[in-house]
Amino acid sequence: MTDETPTAPAPKAEGSLDAPMRHPIAWRDPAYYDLAAVETEMERVFDICHGCRRCFNLCDSFPRLFDMIDESPTGELDGVDKARFGEVADACTLCDMCFLTKCPYVPPHEFNLDFPHLILRYRAAKRKASGGEFVREQLGKTDRNGKLAKPVAGLANWATARENTPLRGLMEAIAGIDAEAELPKYHSKTAADRLKTMPPADPAGPAFGQRKAAIYATCFTNYNDPDTALAAAAVLAKQGVETAFVYPECCGMPQLESGDLADVAGRAQRVAAHFAPWIEKGYDVVALTASCGLMMKFEWPLLLPENAAVKALAAATRDVSQYVVSLAKDFGLAPGLTAIPGGVTVHHACHARAQNMGAQSAQMLKLIPDTRIELVERCSGHGGTFGVMKETRPMALKVGKPTAKQVAAKKTEELCSDCPLACNHLGQMVAAETGGGAVHTGHPIEILARSYGL
Repeated sequence: MTDETPTAPAPKAEGSLDAPMRHPIAWRDPAYYDLAAVETEMERVFDICHGCRRCFNLCDSFPRLFDMIDESPTGELDGVDKARFGEVADACTLCDMCFLTKCPYVPPHEFNLDFPHLILRYRAAKRKASGGEFVREQLGKTDRNGKLAKPVAGLANWATARENTPLRGLMEAIAGIDAEAELPKYHSKTAADRLKTMPPADPAGPAFGQRKAAIYATCFTNYNDPDTALAAAAVLAKQGVETAFVYPECCGMPQLESGDLADVAGRAQRVAAHFAPWIEKGYDVVALTASCGLMMKFEWPLLLPENAAVKALAAATRDVSQYVVSLAKDFGLAPGLTAIPGGVTVHHACHARAQNMGAQSAQMLKLIPDTRIELVERCSGHGGTFGVMKETRPMALKVGKPTAKQVAAKKTEELCSDCPLACNHLGQMVAAETGGGAVHTGHPIEILARSYGL
């Protein structure tokens, strides 16, 4: 007689060894913005976080949550008023480190936990219900701000300098921008102005005739740090890469952080359409800041999963350090690199880590001969406007302080990061930590360009 007793299913393993995956963001579904439903989901997720607590040493969201629970009458999540859930969301910088490095319950695990995208949904629902935060949203209009500041760059930089205590005090009182935070500088000549004529590809470069790259400068590089774009163009030309400067508009990271997902989707659609002819002509797309690379590779396809141009752009995009490392592997680098005295500490920014590509900037700089390269993999605490606003800057300093101490302990003369805002924030903190003067900060590609004498 055949035994037809069904076989018991294999027991579920604790945690998950499968690669993390993310679901498309249902921003077009009205139910996505149902605040009551969002709070119910927050309750489910927060209870799982409470039972695990592996993420206690990341951003301030988790200590806040756990303190609320521990100090509640029941010592459990049911003792916490849902009205306080917003305090947890306010402390999140959307760095994605909990999702990528800590949480054992991310999809495809049956718990289906994606904390950063839950916070994103909460912010989108709150924004739909009560509108956005005026000052933060104005700061997030980076293209508008850059164009307005360009003709009066010197005046704008004077007005926003930390040393200008009367005006910075007024900005803090009126707009809530912390008077001690270093603010980005503007330039009368943007990267687009300075790269109207791109440097020609060097025929002696090892990749000559074999690679073409469209450089997406990003809003920060275009308006606030054009030297990064110049360095990238010069280094790629040295390798023999034919380059083009392509900057249609900002990627929308500030709008993503504020929950304005329709705005981000519109930018994704327009930018992808702008890049489509370049990709069809065989150009790779090179992003100059980690946050923008993350948006183009990962966030945009989750917002517009059906858009073929967005998919093609995601597949074609590389961060600049990642691109240079790939050139070195495929063709070798052009000769001429010389040592950087005093060594370099590379801060591996969260949005570079979230791309799960390894510490490409450190790998790139290790190609420089006779140069000490140190790596720090910990959050700077900055996160867009997070390190600028009076309300959230104390949290940014709290999260970033251990990172600044690690950087200071490396005792190198250079500090660089894939994220320029994180780099400037850490540089200010390291100077305070060591009691020394200003720390020399920059983008990794600028250091490689300097090593070439470019």
